[in-house]
Amino acid sequence: MAPAVRGLKSLVWQKLKSLVFDDCRKEEEWKIILLDDYTTKLLSLCCKMTDLLAEGITVVENVYKNREPVPHMKAIYFITPTKKSVDGLIDDFITKSSSRYKAAYVYFTDFCPDNLFNKIKSSCAKSIRRCKEINISFFPYESQVFTLNVPDAFYRCYSPTLEKTKDKDAVMQVMAEQIVTLCATLDENPGVRYKSGPSDKASKLAQLVEKSLENYYKTDEKSQIKAKTHSQLIIIDRGFDPVSTVLHELTFQAMAYDLLPIENDTYKYKTEGPAGKEREAILEEDDELWVKIRHKHIADVIEEIPKLLKEVSSKRKATEGKLSISALAQLMKKMPHYRKEISRQVVHLNLAEDCMSKFKSNIERLCKTEQDLALGTDAEGQKVKDSMRVLLPVLLNKSHESYDKIRAILLYIFSTNGTTQENLDKLIQNVQIETDSDMIRNWKYLDVPVISSSAAQQHKHQRRDRSSEETYQLSRWTPIIKDVMEDAIENKLDSKDWPYCSQCPPTWNGSGAVSARQKTKANYQDERKSSARLIIFVIGGITYSEMRSAYEVSQVYKSCEVVIGSTHILTPKRLLDEVKSLSKPKDMVCIKDE
Repeated sequence: MAPAVRGLKSLVWQKLKSLVFDDCRKEEEWKIILLDDYTTKLLSLCCKMTDLLAEGITVVENVYKNREPVPHMKAIYFITPTKKSVDGLIDDFITKSSSRYKAAYVYFTDFCPDNLFNKIKSSCAKSIRRCKEINISFFPYESQVFTLNVPDAFYRCYSPTLEKTKDKDAVMQVMAEQIVTLCATLDENPGVRYKSGPSDKASKLAQLVEKSLENYYKTDEKSQIKAKTHSQLIIIDRGFDPVSTVLHELTFQAMAYDLLPIENDTYKYKTEGPAGKEREAILEEDDELWVKIRHKHIADVIEEIPKLLKEVSSKRKATEGKLSISALAQLMKKMPHYRKEISRQVVHLNLAEDCMSKFKSNIERLCKTEQDLALGTDAEGQKVKDSMRVLLPVLLNKSHESYDKIRAILLYIFSTNGTTQENLDKLIQNVQIETDSDMIRNWKYLDVPVISSSAAQQHKHQRRDRSSEETYQLSRWTPIIKDVMEDAIENKLDSKDWPYCSQCPPTWNGSGAVSARQKTKANYQDERKSSARLIIFVIGGITYSEMRSAYEVSQVYKSCEVVIGSTHILTPKRLLDEVKSLSKPKDMVCIKDE
């Protein structure tokens, strides 16, 4: 059975309903809810205002801002245990006579430090009816994708300027604790393993997660020690697959976020005609069409949407012949019933056409070069003998912007496992990217060889044979993480390269093997169908193509759901900007902690 579309988001919402809203519910009593920046984003990802109304919430306010008092109403404070948020709570109840609300029900996202807890106790304890920690410190970005709440995570993990500071250890600890809240929400105590490699980040984080899991499950709500569940958590460093981060992807979601200025999942477009209006649409999982087509290749999307539009219109025989967007506007007036369906199709048709116009103007020529460099073979399967010869036409083409040339140079460097200092200097000079040269040079901080040396031989993951799979010529590359997911489920990961942190591997090993201590085969298989999970966490960002892999693998291996997460989600441009910033001083990059 395929996982429910709302997956992680639904789980988080159910947890919030039971631990927050049901906890302080009274019939016929309306409340105000106060949120900080993190909880505002968290709630917006997993519920709508109508859901909050159904839970008796009448107003949503920001805890940081000055607000009108409503002394006859009770307030729920759903906040992070930070000084700024706690100060906002205390300010609302400084004196009993000037209290903003009748009483406070306080729910922290995770563990509240003693100093803050004592501050609340000494300032406004009488006004507080509840004070609980609910353990949700991650964002359910999609049904099978999560991100953490760690600002500037990439810089803090990889910048050499923080190498000898406590900042790096502190950020690892925060990440570990947040990953544990994800496991707790999924009700999993997974076997933790990591990719061993030149960097010790993955092993460090894996050890911290294992320790935090032990601590959490010793002191969970039921105070029981939870045994390891039928799941694995695999931790990987971003330098493990640099190719997938810079390649032009031609599947719909990845392509749109790479080529178009989509911010906060909001796509802006203009309607047809001389008086075209500026419109915006949110790309989200409530849109069934988006969920259906986001992982498809752009060629299939371009074919599919007009078919869907025709289908809707033919039901009413309202138009004939070729459909234009202006004809659809007419159709929408005649067919209120189909208006929502058509307007979504129009959004995705605009999105696909915007992607295609960028693709046709410049990207198409780049893609063949990128695929040949990434795979080391051309579309006919012939080995690329001279990578520089493949790269040069891109560098000499004046119509390619410098970001695209940098991406091509990086693919050349990754394909040859580094280049000479002299060659790199020449490339940077000839392409005139001196000011952005750190976008290339700083990959060394991710333990990716930029300058070749005998010591810089990277241990490459053994690729799976995909020669029998049908692919488009310009989309032959498969993210390495997809191989890892499939190998983990089939129990083919080498334990020398992928060691476990716990003494013994978990009972679920993805192959269906059952030890004598376990249940009978039939029951075990049934249980796996409902509960087996593979959780992948990448330090330093995941790409949209890697997110897509989690859904594709879950679809094929029906007995296992793959959940993927990271510190944040990357687009190639965002990643290059972050790589460039690694050599800058901390105060020029990091936002100040609260």
